[in-house]
Amino acid sequence: MKLGLIGNGAIAQFVRRALEAHGHEIGAVLLRPARIAQMSPIPNDGPLYVGSVAELPDDLDHVIDCAGHEALRQYGTDVLRAGFDLTTVSIGALADKALEAALEDAALEGDSKLHLASGAIGALDTLRAARVGNLTKVRYTGRKPPKGWLGSPAQESIDLENLGDRPQTHFVGTARQAALEYPKNANVAAAVALSGVGFDETEVVLVADPAISVNIHEIEVTGDFGSFEFRILGNALPDNPRSSALAAMSVVGCVLQETKPIVF
Repeated sequence: MKLGLIGNGAIAQFVRRALEAHGHEIGAVLLRPARIAQMSPIPNDGPLYVGSVAELPDDLDHVIDCAGHEALRQYGTDVLRAGFDLTTVSIGALADKALEAALEDAALEGDSKLHLASGAIGALDTLRAARVGNLTKVRYTGRKPPKGWLGSPAQESIDLENLGDRPQTHFVGTARQAALEYPKNANVAAAVALSGVGFDETEVVLVADPAISVNIHEIEVTGDFGSFEFRILGNALPDNPRSSALAAMSVVGCVLQETKPIVF
């Protein structure tokens, strides 16, 4: 496929390398005009660098958003309305009901689809199957080292620099609240919510834990099917300790599924 990328950070660069290794072409990279202006010189032997959706080549097969919630807000509807399928890992942005509705309308207008990459969590296939019956509990718990919560609202409620050796919970609420209050930290909560009982019925607990060195994601689900618990210890990308390796891998996996004659 000939692909467009939104963003040029650690996740975007991982996705680009992986997809090129699988024989796909990156035809264009969409960045803020100010970001393009900072690139000197712009490589002339690679993809086209553009500052707006209108400048994207017409022959792209798919566009991939790797640039976060604000990029999905800024470009998502225009990409979909232009007829491009779009894959994003910025699932938490859909906690904004107005944005979710606008993206859906744009996809219908452009006869396109918005694909949601699973991000830094797994077991969502089990959760999607289980929601066919009645689900009585869906809880997501996110644990990160204190430094993983720097720059988030956690700083307002706990002293991240002096936690001692005991974990501290700094958020208990719904997935919608978590996604809106923690836009850089709650994509996993949003993925769990959209796979199960929705943003307003999914319980979320966020914890700063000085005893761990990786991010830990836990899902607990109970319903007519029975119950399950899932736990993953996630490593960061080498290029950026704030970016999940599995989140980047999930984007690649999602796009590669589009090329397969048999989809699992």
